[in-house]
Amino acid sequence: MQSPDKRASGILKAHTLLKLTMFGTFQHSSLRIEIPATEQALRQGLLHTASLQKWLFPQQLSTGLPEELTEGLVFTSRLGPIAIQHKVDQVEANTLRLLLSQGIDGFHEWHWGEGWVQSRIEGISLLPLNLGQTLSLLSLRQFLVATHPQAH
Repeated sequence: MQSPDKRASGILKAHTLLKLTMFGTFQHSSLRIEIPATEQALRQGLLHTASLQKWLFPQQLSTGLPEELTEGLVFTSRLGPIAIQHKVDQVEANTLRLLLSQGIDGFHEWHWGEGWVQSRIEGISLLPLNLGQTLSLLSLRQFLVATHPQAH
């Protein structure tokens, strides 16, 4: 039988290993905002990589990406020293779902329609996901208003 000190040491090692593999806290957030943009403009803003790169600034996307996100595509975004890997899990007429790893372990779903967009993110991260999500939605809104002025 192990001594209490050895068992405690084993538990501590297992706990430390668990914390290293799942660093951060579980967070989830869903936001929906009105955007004076057409459904097609929203789709283009979310799926076309050139558009994504503009409104996601200061995040930097991998180089050499195709013109549009497609299912199975894997790419990395960087925010300073933090890398987030994205795997495009689902693309439909009004839906985009990304599986996230590295800086965020979780997923990010987008749904949109005429004049609105909804974002749902869940994951384990040290990053403040709700703040990042809010800033991303506001940046997307500003980008679409500037690039599609006829929509409002």
